[in-house]
Amino acid sequence: MSSFSKWLGAGLGFTLGGPIGAAIGFAIGSFVDGFEIDGFKQEQIDYNKDRPAGNSRYTRRNVNTQSGDFEMSLLVLASIVIKSDGKVDKRELEFVRSQFLSMYGKERANSAFKLFKGMVKKDISARQVCIQIREHMSHASRLQLLHFLFGIAKADEFVSEKEVDEIHKIAGYLYINSYDFESIKAMFYDSSENAYKILEIDKTATNDEVKTSYRKMVKKYHPDKLQDLGEEHLQGAKEKFQSIQDAYEKIKNERGL
Repeated sequence: MSSFSKWLGAGLGFTLGGPIGAAIGFAIGSFVDGFEIDGFKQEQIDYNKDRPAGNSRYTRRNVNTQSGDFEMSLLVLASIVIKSDGKVDKRELEFVRSQFLSMYGKERANSAFKLFKGMVKKDISARQVCIQIREHMSHASRLQLLHFLFGIAKADEFVSEKEVDEIHKIAGYLYINSYDFESIKAMFYDSSENAYKILEIDKTATNDEVKTSYRKMVKKYHPDKLQDLGEEHLQGAKEKFQSIQDAYEKIKNERGL
């Protein structure tokens, strides 16, 4: 088995099938002649037979999202968002590459980015991909996907309406409600009301309501909820969590709490 195949198959479960699996197959086929996803699945089955039974990285789990599945979902959704404004901006591509480097290291990042560039060439149904994701991925993991997508859109220092619309559409498909969507969106904008939006409250909220909402958001966005994704995906979770802390501190300072 090639090192690329070992990287791709490690930790993969649900994403080897359905529309995500089809996108993976197309992307690899763009630089590996004669590649077929069905053949790769069998190769992975044969490879994983030799893995220790207790190794959770290679054992399918029904509740927690595996690192490889999160990674593939991220690549597919990112390839959709990055094309939503009708062009592929080099700064957005560079943001994706830099994020992969910071999360995965050079060797794994190069493989991921190679796959990503292949996915960008394919028309992918956001709805079908999101249906597959939401059936297998926790709410906390889906929120983390949304956070990363806004980071991509903001990479060229301007988030177009088409990009926002595409991410909003993806959020709906992922069953992420409007409050969560607006909260994560506000983390990427500078506005006097953003601190309140991040905490999912209005400026008219009482001090007790502010404190209650803060405690709720801390629970929702705590990085511990994403421990199963692996250390490489926790940085984005920590960034979200810090946005919650900063928003609360800003409101406290404004109100003299």
